[in-house]
Amino acid sequence: MKKGIIGKKIGMTQIFDEKGNVIPVTVIEAGPCVVAQKKTAENDGYDAVQLGFMDVKEKHLTKAEKGHFTKAGVQIKKHLKEFRLDDCSAINVGDVITADTFAAGEKVDVTGMTKGRGFTGCVKRWNNHILRMTHGTGPIHRQPGSMGSISDPSRIFKNKKMPGQYGNEQVTVLNLKVVKIDSERNLIAVKGAIPGAKDGIVFVRDSIKA
Repeated sequence: MKKGIIGKKIGMTQIFDEKGNVIPVTVIEAGPCVVAQKKTAENDGYDAVQLGFMDVKEKHLTKAEKGHFTKAGVQIKKHLKEFRLDDCSAINVGDVITADTFAAGEKVDVTGMTKGRGFTGCVKRWNNHILRMTHGTGPIHRQPGSMGSISDPSRIFKNKKMPGQYGNEQVTVLNLKVVKIDSERNLIAVKGAIPGAKDGIVFVRDSIKA
């Protein structure tokens, strides 16, 4: 990984290219992020930089969190995230990372938390078919159906697709194209959709499979 940044999902819109084609894009408010900590192979066993994003009132932090920022001598931030960059030697504590780190035309990976959908059934969670609506099938049409054999093996196999918690999990979308950069407002427009709801925190990095 050569570069990364923390951002906030603003929402989706569309952009027209020079040929008049419509490009669906997601707008991300990326940065400015301050470098709150720098880890080295000598002290920590690996090289990485820790970025902080989004201002927050001091009363919302714990004493340990405030001490972490005080030791670094940087302004307190709400969100922290480590990025294991290939070359961390050029970055120092206190440096500010902005959206113009990326450029239009590059490919990026975006990581975020998907929308939580609570406790859901098999039809919504696993895209199961519903049962027939006629010929004595009812009154239950959205249940999972047969659970397993009777005498043998006399149990339900592991990983049976059952109702349960759906959503609210970390997902990474790969190889999204950066369509436009607005360095004045720290905005990045990437082609397509990214995980999460509006105002959700996302992590943007250069693509590892481009």
